[in-house]
Amino acid sequence: MHLDIATAAERPDRRPLWSGLAGLWPPFMTQDETGDFFYGYEFDSYPEFQLLAVDTDTGEAVAKACSVPLSFTGTIADGLPEDGWDWAVRQSTHDRLRGTAPTIVSALEIMVRPDLRGRGLSARMLAALRANTAARGFADLIAPVRPTGAQFKTIDTYAYERRLDGLPVDPWLRVHVRAGGQIVNVAHASMVMVGTLTDWRRWTDLPFDTSGPVTVPHALGPVHCDVAGDRAVYVEPNVWVHHRL
Repeated sequence: MHLDIATAAERPDRRPLWSGLAGLWPPFMTQDETGDFFYGYEFDSYPEFQLLAVDTDTGEAVAKACSVPLSFTGTIADGLPEDGWDWAVRQSTHDRLRGTAPTIVSALEIMVRPDLRGRGLSARMLAALRANTAARGFADLIAPVRPTGAQFKTIDTYAYERRLDGLPVDPWLRVHVRAGGQIVNVAHASMVMVGTLTDWRRWTDLPFDTSGPVTVPHALGPVHCDVAGDRAVYVEPNVWVHHRL
């Protein structure tokens, strides 16, 4: 497959094609309210950091990679914030509003069209994201990676599990390490989704009629249900990976 990968700034005419990659996350994964500070503003505020891959044979969008520039004054190797993805979105927004110069770039999402997964497109998009970050003058790319195999594992153990060849057991972490990334630390509260029980029933088609932990397909941990309070909360862990470019 021949791909033409360009930023939204370079190809504003492709704006309608981005909709072909919408709606691919499980519904509950789009309920983190912090995301409202990025999605809907990404093309106006950070167009040079949003990458779209188009199949030149079909003219269709097949993958995207989203990122934001932000400031970070600490030492990356010493650890990145526990609130991972949410922190990256908030920090980039605060920096933009305050006029603070960014020092690093954080990935937010790499999405490959479901019918094309397993063909190495995720690695190609990560390579494009690394190259775009470097081209913008940044030496560091960080990523709050969603370890998809962690659903039935303890994240603090699973994040560091390795295969016999030394690469991570998790497929997404493996893509990053193969590309040169280094695992830094777990962000235990990277995203937070809160809703009424009616909301969660609509998002998951599960009853949510008993207080306690609820196993939800595609969640990396339990959703905590409180029947008396009519609320359920999901706190998602991610794994910080650092790419020194």
